[in-house]
Amino acid sequence: MKRLIRLIKIGITVVCFGVIAGATSIVAAYYYLESELPSVEHLRDVRLQVPLRIFSRDHRLIAEFGEKRRVPLSYGEVPDQMIMAFLAAEDDRFFQHPGVDYKGILRAVLKLVQSGHRRQGGSTITMQVARNFFLTPEKTYIRKFKEIFLALRIEGELEKQDIFELYLNKIYLGHRAYGVGAAAQVYYGKRVGELSLPEIAMIAGLPKAPSSNNPLANPKRAIERRNYVLGRMAKLGFIKPGEYNAAINEPITASLHTPKPEIEASYFAEMVRADLVERFGTDAYTQGYQVYTTLDSRLQKAANEAAQKALIAYDRRHGFRGVTQHLDLAEAAAEPEWDEFLSDQKRVGSLWAGLVTEVSERAVTVYLGTDKYIEIEWDGLKWARPYVNENRRGPTPKVAGEILVAGDLIRVQNRGTEAEPEWHLAQIPAVEGALISVDPNSGALIAVVGGFDFYNSKFNRAIQAKRQPGSGFKAVIYSAALDAGYTAASLINDAPVVFDDPGLESAWRPENYSGKFFGPTRLRYALTKSRNLVSIRLLRAIGVDRALEQAEKFGFDTSELPHNLSLALGSGAVTPLQMAMGYSVLANGGYRVKFNFIEHIEDGQHNIVYKAKPLRVCDDCMLEGPPQHAAPRVISPENWYLMNSMMQDVIKRGTGRKARVLGRNDLAGKTGTTNDQRDAWFNGFHPDLVAIVWVGFDSFKPLGRGEVGGRAALPAWIDYMKVALKDLPEHPLQMPSGMVTVRIDPRTGRRAGVDQKDAIFEVFRAANAPKEQTIPATNLRDGSEPDSADAPEEIF
Repeated sequence: MKRLIRLIKIGITVVCFGVIAGATSIVAAYYYLESELPSVEHLRDVRLQVPLRIFSRDHRLIAEFGEKRRVPLSYGEVPDQMIMAFLAAEDDRFFQHPGVDYKGILRAVLKLVQSGHRRQGGSTITMQVARNFFLTPEKTYIRKFKEIFLALRIEGELEKQDIFELYLNKIYLGHRAYGVGAAAQVYYGKRVGELSLPEIAMIAGLPKAPSSNNPLANPKRAIERRNYVLGRMAKLGFIKPGEYNAAINEPITASLHTPKPEIEASYFAEMVRADLVERFGTDAYTQGYQVYTTLDSRLQKAANEAAQKALIAYDRRHGFRGVTQHLDLAEAAAEPEWDEFLSDQKRVGSLWAGLVTEVSERAVTVYLGTDKYIEIEWDGLKWARPYVNENRRGPTPKVAGEILVAGDLIRVQNRGTEAEPEWHLAQIPAVEGALISVDPNSGALIAVVGGFDFYNSKFNRAIQAKRQPGSGFKAVIYSAALDAGYTAASLINDAPVVFDDPGLESAWRPENYSGKFFGPTRLRYALTKSRNLVSIRLLRAIGVDRALEQAEKFGFDTSELPHNLSLALGSGAVTPLQMAMGYSVLANGGYRVKFNFIEHIEDGQHNIVYKAKPLRVCDDCMLEGPPQHAAPRVISPENWYLMNSMMQDVIKRGTGRKARVLGRNDLAGKTGTTNDQRDAWFNGFHPDLVAIVWVGFDSFKPLGRGEVGGRAALPAWIDYMKVALKDLPEHPLQMPSGMVTVRIDPRTGRRAGVDQKDAIFEVFRAANAPKEQTIPATNLRDGSEPDSADAPEEIF
């Protein structure tokens, strides 16, 4: 008995010494590691890495940029079942322990003693927060001690709900999803409040192995883990037995849900992304910035459709270039092999990839993947004459077998509706284009299309492509001439000219597009019909320097423009954006605005960190002196009115007359076509909207015979403006004071006699109105277009 008492005393002594030694070791360890422990103060104002999000002006998502997907939630926004599921899966005593669960640690120690391996970490949710925010993922005893001490410190400084909130927002849950808000979107495309019980349990089971055991990577392990969480919830009384039984029998419903833009505007999104990185550096991707832009989602959609339609139409006019890939169906005869073949073929614009599986006399059957077949009838095939070059196509096909064979990889387009599809053979256009639309009263970008498809080519032709504007630049020349004292009725001789410049290899003999010459021609008529020789002679008369000064007023960089007479034909290099800003001067009453595309930027806490203050057109306030953000006037009201009047005639009776289909009288514009039809433009405007369309090849090769601005580019402008101007009332052109309307002789531009029957009306500045009547001229033919085809060349 004495021996037993002695053993008990020895045991108690050993335990006491052990406790003291343990406590001393823990205290010593704390003081040893204390200097290495980070402060938890910043957890009070923690900034989680949240991606950059870009929105249209009507608050539709355009794009999201950032490595981590996160949707921060407050504790009150998290459903109770979600909280209970994580408690059941990770730390059911979270609301009772002080940050460290000693029972859990003892279980981990016993497992370590029994097996020699660390099988259970005993980590509480607070310890996981300490690890996720402050520590590295290394598995060492030192790191574990740091984790414990930090957890105790966090519990002493933060409320339980705040700790849980940090955990639910920080935890990695696979597929770039950080936090339960992002996981709900990634796996189910839902908000957390919309998740079902099985879905909640699935997410709560992810922290243990988020990359390898998520429902997309390993459905079998994921469902086992989900059911484990459900079992724990039932055992703890968080859910009823009936709820448990129903939930464990639910199938997996998860699938990958990437951020879905509500409008396709990738070229524009890239502009905004680059701007944000320039402002904030790489923090732009992680600090939760939300950018609200000037883009109009409705008009962007219209611009996308208009540009793609025009490019596809051009492509079809020039023939079928043939298929690029072929699959031998004798070796790959089943749908799984076809699906694999099609897996790398992404949709390009409105064009889907498909595999021809059967060819009949005048139809083909096409497999689009995932058990979907379509039929292309003859109406969708007969256009496919072989492409030879930009000016020639091969013979018209008579049967489908002359176009395609089974096994061909093709592109198809639905020209009908989902309910009543009309499938056509298509091809990704080799030609490219751009459409840019701005608000002329503020310079705000409304719609931007930089090419047929951003993911096929990321080069943004709307703002980066420097191309010759052709006749579209004549508006600047004519505006300069009006300031120099010319009128819309001034006569310029449309006759051959030769420029014998020693700097050129040969003499330059510019021509009109038609190859004809028409003699003395009024400026209005010359602009309406885009007469090249009139523009050259006009520029020579007013001087290149005056024209360059006017170009600078319109916002063009004169260092990039030619300082010779070729300027009259638009031989400089400009971007569609520059043309849009130049034409804004003509649309808005004569003021120069600067382009802008961001309305305001919010940080992750929804504080406004930037708000745009663009220059704006302000007619009324200019009477009291220009305010700080008023756009400067660069051309007079009289100049603006005359240019609008003449350019409206381009649409009413000139090279842009196809636009009459819009049925409006308040539209103006100018076509543009360069040498050999390498560039086709239409530059048009309404008082509240400017739209510029360019079509051409990136390689600068010719578009082909007849592919002028009015054919290749104008249709896209019409389709876009049809949507943009819907329900907008007519905006009549208001004549400024100091102008008069005079009856003139259309052949001479002089005041018409009282009895002259073919007289027309023309508008003048009062000081420039003609006072003398027409003197009969025997050298002019009757009509408004005197012919000078036989006139000798004039050498400059």
